[in-house]
Amino acid sequence: MKIALDSTSQNSFIHFISDDSRENLTQDSNAKNCAFLITKSNEHYVESAKENGFTQFIKPQNLKELLDLNLKIVGITGTNGKTTTAAMLYSILLDLGHKVALLGTRGFFINGIQKRPKGLTTPSLLEIYSAISEARKENCDYFVMEVSSHAIVQERIEGLDFALRILTNITSDHLDYHKTLENYIATKNSFFANPLDLKLINKDEPNASYALQKTITYGIESPSTLQVKAYSLRDGITAQIAYGQEIANLECTLFGKHNLYNALAAIGAAKLLENVSLQKICEKLENFGGVLGRMQIISQKPLIIVDFAHTEDGMEKIFQSFPHREIAVVFGAGGDRDKTKRPKMGLCAAKYAQKLYITSDNPRSEIPNTILQEILAGIPQHLREKRTILLEESRAEAIKIAIKNLKDNEVLLILGKGDETYQIIGDSTIHFDDVEEAQKALKLRIL
Repeated sequence: MKIALDSTSQNSFIHFISDDSRENLTQDSNAKNCAFLITKSNEHYVESAKENGFTQFIKPQNLKELLDLNLKIVGITGTNGKTTTAAMLYSILLDLGHKVALLGTRGFFINGIQKRPKGLTTPSLLEIYSAISEARKENCDYFVMEVSSHAIVQERIEGLDFALRILTNITSDHLDYHKTLENYIATKNSFFANPLDLKLINKDEPNASYALQKTITYGIESPSTLQVKAYSLRDGITAQIAYGQEIANLECTLFGKHNLYNALAAIGAAKLLENVSLQKICEKLENFGGVLGRMQIISQKPLIIVDFAHTEDGMEKIFQSFPHREIAVVFGAGGDRDKTKRPKMGLCAAKYAQKLYITSDNPRSEIPNTILQEILAGIPQHLREKRTILLEESRAEAIKIAIKNLKDNEVLLILGKGDETYQIIGDSTIHFDDVEEAQKALKLRIL
């Protein structure tokens, strides 16, 4: 990536910054004004950069001198809930009258306008700094961003000063990259190790480890700074919450206990950042309409919901949101990714759902049926005998069959891909959208 610096920059020697050593500057008249940014990901290519004409080299800490980063950055990490929590906080801060930027899985937004399409949860270091600088040029007060475990390990957030760091939860994920659960947990917790950083931590998360200094907690089960006094999840979320001596009532149209946690994190963050009344923050959150692909309601009658849940823990939280309904579920697991979670996902689904439609997610280079069989292997025989289980490689067909067989007292959960609009099969990436497929199947059902 290559970015241009503001012409008003105090540095007269650097007009451009690039982190791509393959960029050839030997024929570029502006070569002497382009600096190469050395990061953990490209540090082995410095010699290549020199060969291609780079003569100036900078490190992430130098970016503060070259870019205007004078705004409050909020970083949110966790296995699940990053996207929804970030979107909730973004919405609250906007409704409180602030100019706000949001960077994460869904893309880059400034004041309600999408600036860049969805990509990596946390993009490259230079992209992040560029986005923050762009937000500052539009006079943003806040920059809310998701922070992935990959980004922490690869130091893609190096040099950033966070006004607040938030932890949603830590469960098993990305073990294909981190190798062990212990490594993954340690990576997440490393984001909260500095006693000088202001932190907002889920007190109910047993895997959380953090410096106690400057730490505020939120929770439902455990005593915490921001505490739920009572709640109901029957039709959306209704809760009474307390922060110190302040008590407020929250009403939210979203489903599930996991979304109550997300709401607490967003409310707690807004309280720490703005210190307005707790009730006012709760009222602003009531305007939040949800995130595409996160507990997205496709149909009310019959009730059909699309969600991104793609881990055992994520699935369980969704299932637990519907204790009063029979559950049908369509799900799979991604190919060339952590295989250990497949049988766990199968068992989790069989514990909660009466109908299981096990299908493809993004099989990539793996044989789809092999993935399906590995999911099925996690379901013990006694549960197989009590459940309706269908293995169907075609995700479109699985959705179609599930909707055709759906009864009025059931909820259909289509899990794993959320708002993704593609499917990766072999070397091909094809258009595929769970929402579109569900809507097509619903029309056939009506006919």
